[in-house]
Amino acid sequence: MSDITTVGLDLAKNVFQVHGADGAGQAVLRKKLRRTQVLAFFGQLPRCVVAMEACGGAHFWGREIDKLGHEVRLIPPAYVKPFVKRQKNDAADAEAICQAAVRPSMRFVPVKSEDVQATVMVFRARELLIRQRTQTINALLGHLTEFGEVVPLGAANAARLIVIIEDPASCLPEEARATLLVLIETKTRLDGQMAKLNAEISRRAKENEVACRLMTIPGIGPLIATALVALAPPPETFRRGRDFAASCCKHASGVTLGLVPRQHSTGGKQRLGATTTLSGHCVPQCPARQ
Repeated sequence: MSDITTVGLDLAKNVFQVHGADGAGQAVLRKKLRRTQVLAFFGQLPRCVVAMEACGGAHFWGREIDKLGHEVRLIPPAYVKPFVKRQKNDAADAEAICQAAVRPSMRFVPVKSEDVQATVMVFRARELLIRQRTQTINALLGHLTEFGEVVPLGAANAARLIVIIEDPASCLPEEARATLLVLIETKTRLDGQMAKLNAEISRRAKENEVACRLMTIPGIGPLIATALVALAPPPETFRRGRDFAASCCKHASGVTLGLVPRQHSTGGKQRLGATTTLSGHCVPQCPARQ
């Protein structure tokens, strides 16, 4: 084991796969580990590079393995896929991670601290609540359409739905009205929970010095400023501001923040797509809006 210089660790829920290679890239170790055996194994291993895919749990294991004195490298899964040979399995994934980690042009994901992960969590929870509210509004729209009541799409028109449902003079059967009122209560509860998360994001933005400076930029509010602080790669990753604007960061949290259009060019022909927003949807304009 003293010959091992690079280790590829394929993460899982219970059974982890380890692939160790020496300085020449030759495989010297292939091993399965139970979850309870991971830290004990790396505690006995001489200092080396430990690479993992940047997926769920990767930052936790990255912090724990870093405490043992190893150099941790997290690789985006899309950058590991080209190195997988033949059939996909845990052993092949671990080998691919090990090979990708030593490529000189490979890009790595910084290991997040617990505080940063906690900050990211508020965006995940907010996005979940937005999806649930949208589902509830669409359900109200669909049910009212069955009774001849048509309202334009969009959360801005939700108030019109509520008026129709609560109006005793409307043509809705009482049995349907009782069910629709339950959906209205669900939407109201989701609105309240979203308001709490928005207030929490605003509070964090005011308490963070970097976020306060970002909010002095026209079009940047608490949401975008806090997302940039929590999700954007370290500034030293980029050589200039244009590189950051073109990065279109897609994180393990599921939050996407793009400042320029996506590019899919080939054969000398430039093809520019739409600009992405915090919610992961594409819009033709800049996402610097709240």
